[in-house]
Amino acid sequence: MIEESAMQNATNTFDMPLSGLESREAWLAKVSDLVDEDGYAERLDDRHSAIFVEDGKTLLVTFETHDSIARLSEDGQPLGWDMVKALGWSHLCLLSDGDTWFRAPRVYGYFDRLIDDGFFEDFDQVIFYGAGACGYAAAAFSVAAPGARLVLVQPQATLDPRVAEWDDRYRHMRRTSFTDRYGYAPDMIDAAQEVFLLYDPEIELDAMHASLFTRSNVTKFRMRHMGPDLETVLMQMQLLYRILAQLSADKLTVTNLARLFRNRREHPGYQFGLLQRLTGANRDRLIIRLADFVLERRNGRPFRKAREAAEARLADAAAAQHRPETSDIQD
Repeated sequence: MIEESAMQNATNTFDMPLSGLESREAWLAKVSDLVDEDGYAERLDDRHSAIFVEDGKTLLVTFETHDSIARLSEDGQPLGWDMVKALGWSHLCLLSDGDTWFRAPRVYGYFDRLIDDGFFEDFDQVIFYGAGACGYAAAAFSVAAPGARLVLVQPQATLDPRVAEWDDRYRHMRRTSFTDRYGYAPDMIDAAQEVFLLYDPEIELDAMHASLFTRSNVTKFRMRHMGPDLETVLMQMQLLYRILAQLSADKLTVTNLARLFRNRREHPGYQFGLLQRLTGANRDRLIIRLADFVLERRNGRPFRKAREAAEARLADAAAAQHRPETSDIQD
């Protein structure tokens, strides 16, 4: 009865919404109140915080931003809290105000302290997760927990212009050092047990970063036609938590990822992205097949219009083939 009561209290705690608060300081203060008995919320510097919730022997370490939490969680909660509620995991959230790639001395010092305290050694299993700039950070700081497992979504390897001058998306970060401590992410994952890196190869710059992570302990999985915000799509498709759970249970393989990825066929965002690519490539017969697939399941006006246009183009092409040439008529 005591264990059931404690679990119910934890569930009630993490069911409390954090959305709609007036400021980020108010949000962090509310989080601090909620986790007070089971962990802590600590401000590291003006742009970074750490939130820890202690529960089970599996620790999920996530790197998130205030914007991503607001975008991905209706309740305004860190991503890992769902795993705390569902599976009884412990959770450490490193939080940034905007995309900072967590390149800050106070963040380095925080991980130094965790290492000195033997923090990660208290857990049977440690999983690091992040996407984009947060994916970079998840890889870079995973060196603090040798033997950890990682899920990285569209991570950058570095923004050092001497290595990645071809990535012109983040020019404002080029004066930030990516060569000092916890610097070059691909080197920081050498001690990881295994790394799963998910990316869309159609996003050329993401694919170039992924190539820099080529290591014997890295499994790359291409999620074609998913677009530049893969994390959001994975959440919408309810795949991300399943991926993390399978990783924890030693069941995550390329085959199982492919099975999970089949769900994309029913996802409107994937369908529309695929329609745009087929239209741009003038693949009219494939446009018709895709439109038929979608229209059998729902009323999608863009797909109906695309189908009609594709049929018209095919009809015009067929008519042109049978139309006699002017020279033939004159003869």
